[in-house]
Amino acid sequence: MKYPLFISLILILFVFSYDANGQKNRSSVKTKKTTTTQKAAGNDGIVIDRRLSVLRISPSLYSRPIQRMSVGRQVTVTNTKEADGVTFYRVRALPNTIGWVQAEAIVGSFRKNDDQRLFKIIQASDGIDQINKIMIFLEHFPKSALRPAILLQLGDLLEEEAVRLSKAAAKSLDRREMAASGAPLHSFYLNYPSLDRYGKLGISFLFNLETKSYHYDGDSWFEIVRNFPKSSEGEEAQKRLDTLKEKMEAKK
Repeated sequence: MKYPLFISLILILFVFSYDANGQKNRSSVKTKKTTTTQKAAGNDGIVIDRRLSVLRISPSLYSRPIQRMSVGRQVTVTNTKEADGVTFYRVRALPNTIGWVQAEAIVGSFRKNDDQRLFKIIQASDGIDQINKIMIFLEHFPKSALRPAILLQLGDLLEEEAVRLSKAAAKSLDRREMAASGAPLHSFYLNYPSLDRYGKLGISFLFNLETKSYHYDGDSWFEIVRNFPKSSEGEEAQKRLDTLKEKMEAKK
């Protein structure tokens, strides 16, 4: 009775050892194969060009589309492949969609000089789309040498937006209705619906009750003065902050 039991134990240990080694070997081969093909594996990126952001089931411009991703959609690149004259990335698009997208639709710090490419895209954009892309740049390329220039541009764009918002609010906010509500006048301006899209981007505007005008709060200029004081942009940013102070102290 003892002999068969001993043999049985040996067989069980052998099978377990074989299975574990087999799993280990299969796993190693798979990892090695994946490593040789994944040039941008495990790298985070973000959609920057909606015209090219079609997520497809396979790496081909003729492949069936899954969806068109919006600008700002975060993805993780897991593989690359050339097809139809372009490079495709296999991506995992948050939260849980997987597919192939043309490489130019995405920017990321994993790819050399992508900050310069995004800078050029920003200069070719306008309006709120341009501001959205600037915010993407600032979030994903914090160490770029172009950051001071982008920060200065953002502040100038937002001060221009403040002028437009001031005119729009003056037309749409009715003085009699505001007075009848009993709420402070400045609260209507600072709750103005057109400010919502900027608030979602982390952008704030100040309001001068005397002149009934909005002004950019100067956050990007403050960053330049604080972190890049000796740059050419540092001097310009300080001038803008001085002007902002004057605007906020202005009377009718």
